[in-house]
Amino acid sequence: MATPIDISESSGVRYLHFGSEWVQGAMRIRTPFALELAYTREMMAGLLLREAPWPRNALVIGLGAGSVVKFLHRYCPDTRIEVVEIEPQVHAVARQYFALPPDDERLQVRIGDGVEHVLSCARHYDCILVDGFDRNARAGGLDTLPFYRAARSLLTPRGLLAVNLFGRSRGFQASLRRIADAFDGHALAFPSCDSGNVIAFAAGDDAVGVSLTELRERATQLKADTGLDLLPTVSRLEESGRFPGGQLALGTS
Repeated sequence: MATPIDISESSGVRYLHFGSEWVQGAMRIRTPFALELAYTREMMAGLLLREAPWPRNALVIGLGAGSVVKFLHRYCPDTRIEVVEIEPQVHAVARQYFALPPDDERLQVRIGDGVEHVLSCARHYDCILVDGFDRNARAGGLDTLPFYRAARSLLTPRGLLAVNLFGRSRGFQASLRRIADAFDGHALAFPSCDSGNVIAFAAGDDAVGVSLTELRERATQLKADTGLDLLPTVSRLEESGRFPGGQLALGTS
């Protein structure tokens, strides 16, 4: 059965809904390539965890309003982006109402099941971003140990997995444990942002080890280059004690 899709607007922001009150995406009409929702901004925090140029290629599971895809396409010109979206209607709505650019040599949207794609794919990615939910905010097969293990197998050595854990049943801790199991403990959940979303990151073969000073410097540069302000995210990480030994760590060298 096709997913019911609704669009609403309020105070200059257009919202995407899947037949419920849950917001599945948003765009400020005057700034269509900015990241309106806090959790979409935090899904871009991988840009702070790896040195540029990164990522060379990205896989996005779940298109929604296309916010993350549009940001990467606009501000990461060296990145090739592959999107897997299960609902053809979502793709059509993102193009018509949310300024998703047409496919080109850097962007390709595939209509298909994200789980099946990851389990059968032979390509490798620097970045995999997972944000797929049904109308009841359930992730289904995207939140399983086999899926996370398969996702890890597709990452390059410097690769990172980013997952939006909002809406997972019984909180996010069980999901985080599955991610950590798949990545040998090289996983970290960022402190919950204002919307209640929790973004988890997991590292491939190359460990992440970055100091608070480095994160602030990279966040300042990212803001200057793109307008994306992740300095509040860095501050929340500091306040939550995520820098044991002076570094934010995902794994060990």
